[in-house]
Amino acid sequence: MSSETKQILTTDGIPLEISLKKAERKNKIKAFLLVAPLLLFLIITYIFPIGEMFTRSIDDKMITNMLPKTFKSMETWDGKELPPEEVFASFLTDFKVLVDNKEHGKLAQRLNKEKNGFNTITKKLFRQVKRNKIDETQSIKEQIMKVHKRWRNVEYWQAIKRTAPPYTSAKYLKAMDMYLNEDNKITQVSEDRRIHRILWLRTVEVAFFVTVFCFLMGYPIAHLLATLPMKYSNLLMICVLLPFWTSLLVRTASWMILLQQQGVVNDFFVMIGLVADDNRPEMMYNKVGTYVAMTQILLPFMVLPLYSVMKTISPSLMRAGKSLGGTPFVAFWKVYFPLTIPGIGAGCLLVFILAIGYYITPALVGGASGTLISNQIAYHMKTTLDWSFASAMGLMLLGGVLVIYWLYNKLVGVDNIKLG
Repeated sequence: MSSETKQILTTDGIPLEISLKKAERKNKIKAFLLVAPLLLFLIITYIFPIGEMFTRSIDDKMITNMLPKTFKSMETWDGKELPPEEVFASFLTDFKVLVDNKEHGKLAQRLNKEKNGFNTITKKLFRQVKRNKIDETQSIKEQIMKVHKRWRNVEYWQAIKRTAPPYTSAKYLKAMDMYLNEDNKITQVSEDRRIHRILWLRTVEVAFFVTVFCFLMGYPIAHLLATLPMKYSNLLMICVLLPFWTSLLVRTASWMILLQQQGVVNDFFVMIGLVADDNRPEMMYNKVGTYVAMTQILLPFMVLPLYSVMKTISPSLMRAGKSLGGTPFVAFWKVYFPLTIPGIGAGCLLVFILAIGYYITPALVGGASGTLISNQIAYHMKTTLDWSFASAMGLMLLGGVLVIYWLYNKLVGVDNIKLG
């Protein structure tokens, strides 16, 4: 026998080690091909949209491409006083190109988002350019400043200069009621315009209390489902699942009818003497209506995870706790409740994440005081058409949810979540 170990061959004469590596490679390729459709689906429907949202939220190349000569001449301008003649001349040159390409309206719309008033002054400048009223042999600066008094305001030229970088964080600052001033420092907007921070806090507040209300109502319902005999449990489960078979808009509209001042709920309060007929409480177009409607709509998402966990808990555990001297409450608190924590975690996390991004119900039932950040995102998507701002707020909302998920994982642990 030779000193070297004899190499083992397969029936095809291929070394066994190489043959095993080929088989392993084939298995990996097969496994990848099996998950490839799902991976492609996630990339197309999840990764690409988020990437597009992020790009749109920081992209500011439109103005950079529209005013290349203006920004070039602004490089030496300190931004403290009105720019020199060269900047005005460059701006007019760029503006004439935009007029010829019929893109001056886009410029006015974008600059107006930076500072109100640009729509008016660019329209007046457009009329002067179209009528050839500006003589390039004379001072361009003086002629543009005569078009409208705002062209003499240095703040408008500072606003143009702020749009020079192709990428910006201005939309994220705006979502927190802040902006970059002329010194390029982060500054808060005036107090009467600070609305977005209020909306963020209100969104978290509503999501938190809806989650608490769903837990307080859902826990006894889930316990009843898990302990009742099967025939009664199935009937109650149908009642829990029934809202899923009804349109969200129908359920929301129903609450609008029930909660109005002349609605069924107020009539019932008057009938039992809880309130006077001429002093009916307002439960519509405020937080009360938002809490009631959202709690009812999201309640099944709390009940189902709790029920799936409670169903696996043996009734003998409670009997054992009582037999060892514990009162029913002590047995419940020490034995039963800790076993339901995975279901509580799953239900609370699910309800909170759904509530924090809810849109239709707060919009219809909440009114002005019930408006959440999701309503503001929809407003900018459909009305102002400021998609970059809407994208920034959407990403901030997504980031907030991920932070909450991370905190939950640190404090409780995702491994403790059970949906069934």
